[in-house]
Amino acid sequence: MNTKLNQKMALSAFCLFLVTGLTACSTTPAAAPAPANNKDTATKPAAKTKLTYWTGDRHDADYIKEVIEKFNTTNKDNIEVELVVKTDDFNQAIDLSFSTADTPDIIRVKENTIQTFYKKQYLAPIDSYLTADQKKNFPAMVDLNSFDGKMYSLPNYGTTMRLIYNVDLFEKAGIKNPPTTLKEMVDTAKKLTEAGKATGSYGFAENFKSPESALNRSARVIAEVSGYGGFGYDFKTAKFDFSGFKPIIEAFKQMKDDGSTLPGMESLDIDPLRAQFAEGKIGMYMSFASEPGVYKSQFPAKIKWAAAPVPSIDGSIKGASGFLGGQWLSISSKSTKKDQAWKFINFMYQEEVLQPYHEKGFGISMVPAVIAKAKKPDIGGIEGFLPNKVDGVWPIQPSVNVKGIKYTDAFFKYMLSGGDLNEVITDLNKRYNEALAAGVQAGEFKVSPIADFDPAKLAGQFAK
Repeated sequence: MNTKLNQKMALSAFCLFLVTGLTACSTTPAAAPAPANNKDTATKPAAKTKLTYWTGDRHDADYIKEVIEKFNTTNKDNIEVELVVKTDDFNQAIDLSFSTADTPDIIRVKENTIQTFYKKQYLAPIDSYLTADQKKNFPAMVDLNSFDGKMYSLPNYGTTMRLIYNVDLFEKAGIKNPPTTLKEMVDTAKKLTEAGKATGSYGFAENFKSPESALNRSARVIAEVSGYGGFGYDFKTAKFDFSGFKPIIEAFKQMKDDGSTLPGMESLDIDPLRAQFAEGKIGMYMSFASEPGVYKSQFPAKIKWAAAPVPSIDGSIKGASGFLGGQWLSISSKSTKKDQAWKFINFMYQEEVLQPYHEKGFGISMVPAVIAKAKKPDIGGIEGFLPNKVDGVWPIQPSVNVKGIKYTDAFFKYMLSGGDLNEVITDLNKRYNEALAAGVQAGEFKVSPIADFDPAKLAGQFAK
């Protein structure tokens, strides 16, 4: 027997010996063994598309987190959204982000920011994403969510402006009704402070850590119901004129001089103010329709409270209380994931999200389809915020780049330090109208007088 035959027989015997431990044996080369760790060759899941959503809203944060969690766990596109809640420095944070590479993908826009963000080219148009039904249910609102024929956001809710007051402290002070004039407001604040001495309660407060935020939720709406543009712009003359604010700022200063305002108010942010009010330390303040949700979940109120129309200068109604809204979410122009951002926004604008938003009292819906189906918000205090015959939407005033101190800071400085308010107003009118003229000349916007403009006709748009 030759050598090759011996080798073949030996191999066959070896195979027979090991047959119980092997599935096959042959004289052909064996296949390469499988890797010891299957994870090394398994297909890796696609990386998540991560989006950031920046908002300055805190009153609805818990609900929005729940909605985002639902989106993150149910969407089929492997998208994950992170909610970033900013405080009163929201506008500055957005500006800073656009000067770096760290910009959000989705931005919460409001009636007093969307125009500025649009001009700064922070926002991307959304027209190409909108369906025919969405265009019908979310109509374009010029200078509120659409600019130069393009849409940049859709409405969710509008917010009315009211005086929020501590019913318990009012009763303790023997005051039956909230104030309807500036004089009554000053007198009421003094009486509330006197009645609250034993418990360290004061008649009035606003969140003056940010004078802009504080005055835009208080002095602005007093001016509007009194017939003056809430941001100092006169639509009849197409000029800025802050003279209508004079009696309002004087009243605010008087309350501070009387010792009727919460000590440390100048460094108070809105959430600490709400916390103090919930504890019964503040008699009155002015704010948005989001407050009922705040006192239900964020700062459960230990007092009985209610909301009433804000006072006018002299008790007469010559304008409309600004019903604010018309926008909500926008896509950042710098986002590299715009399609995915729209999928999230599209999810947020479902009736299944917007209807509970209204019913939970986070804001009063401006979407007809939602209003038709939604139940009346079941939340304490909301009845005082529902639209009344004085509420209405004001036109949008031009947003100018004024040199020097802003009007809100100038008025707050006067409240703290005094001086000549007439001179302050004269200076503001000069600087703001110079900025207006410069903006017109640069083609940033167009303005023209509306000779027959009657602010009283703006009222009654939502309730008769």
